Amino acid sequence: MKYSIRGQHIQVTEALKEYVDKKLSRLDKYFEVPPTSDAYVTLSVIRDLHSVEVTIPLPGVLLRAEEKSDDMYASMDAVIDKLERQIRKHKTKVNRKFRQDGGLKTLFRDEGSVAVQYEEEEDSLEVVRTKRFAFKPMDVEEAILQMNMIGHNFFVFSNIDTQEVNVVYKRNDGKYGLIEQG
Repeated sequence: MKYSIRGQHIQVTEALKEYVDKKLSRLDKYFEVPPTSDAYVTLSVIRDLHSVEVTIPLPGVLLRAEEKSDDMYASMDAVIDKLERQIRKHKTKVNRKFRQDGGLKTLFRDEGSVAVQYEEEEDSLEVVRTKRFAFKPMDVEEAILQMNMIGHNFFVFSNIDTQEVNVVYKRNDGKYGLIEQG
């Protein structure tokens, strides 16, 4: 797997590069053919928290994980564990889709009985609460205020400027994001 490593507020040393390479190579065992797309690794240090973010774009699925801790190596270990869980979760679903579409090769390696275990895990996803509410047209600033008032980290609203449904959300860095229809 090819990857690019970027450092924010940190010098990416050879030792860090080698550790990232060693850890990312653990993921190769899950793929029939090594992915041709680049994986993106961002290492950063903010307020004494060592953060690792890894994004791996694949056909039909985007693997992404982020972890923060007091140690860069511990953060990298945790990110790889998260990515392995994501791969196992998506493996059965993606392989089934490729088989149904008549694809010759599957994206993830089939591991027999392990696939059945994760298929059961996938079926256990359950909606435990449903909410309905009328959209009040508002601008982005008002939506952010509403979100903060109710104490949530996202808020769905009807944008008064575009007449479309949008979502504002609070980012991990404390700033705000906006999701618009595409």
